[in-house]
Amino acid sequence: MDGDETDLAWETLDSETEYTCPGFDVVRDDVAFPDGDRGSFHYVTDAPSVVVLPFTADGDVVVIEEWRQPVGRVNYGLPAGGLEDDDADLSATARRELREETGYEADAVEQLATYEPSNGLFDSVYHYVVAHGCERTADQELDDNESIRVGTTTFTDLQERAAAGDLRDGRSALGVLQYAAQIGE
Repeated sequence: MDGDETDLAWETLDSETEYTCPGFDVVRDDVAFPDGDRGSFHYVTDAPSVVVLPFTADGDVVVIEEWRQPVGRVNYGLPAGGLEDDDADLSATARRELREETGYEADAVEQLATYEPSNGLFDSVYHYVVAHGCERTADQELDDNESIRVGTTTFTDLQERAAAGDLRDGRSALGVLQYAAQIGE
C-alpha cells in the first residue's frame, strides 16, 4: 500500500462548528471527494490528551477509578487529561495531570507513543508517557466534573487485564500493551 496520498484526499471547501460544549465541539466540513462529488462530513474535535503510565519507586503502577457518565459505570485505568492552550510540552502536562488526578509526582517522564484512537469520528490525539519514581506528595486537585479514587497495582495485573479484555478503558489498555511490547513482555 504505497499509493500516492493525493488520490485519496478530500478537499475541505468550508468548515463550521455546529455545536460547542465544555470538552468538545462538533464540526461540519463541506468537502469535495476525489471523484469530484461533494458532500458533508461531521466529526468531534477536542484538545489533544496525555495518558500517563505512572510507576512508583517500588515498581507498582498508580491507577485510578473514575465515574464515566457515557457508559454509566466506574472506569479503571490510567490518569489522563487534556492539553491546555498554554502547555509548553508533554512532560509538563503529564506531570500536572498526574499530580491533579492522583496527588503523585514523578522523578522522570519519557514519551512512549502517540495515537489517533478513533480518527474516523474524532480528531483526538493521545500522547502516551511513562512516569518513573512516582511518589504521593499532595492531595488531588480534581476538576468539578471528576470523581476519582486512586490506588496502585502491579504492571503484570494491568497487562493481564488488558490482554483479557478486562481493562475496558481503551486509552489505558493501549498504553499498557504498547509499553509491554516495548519492554518485550
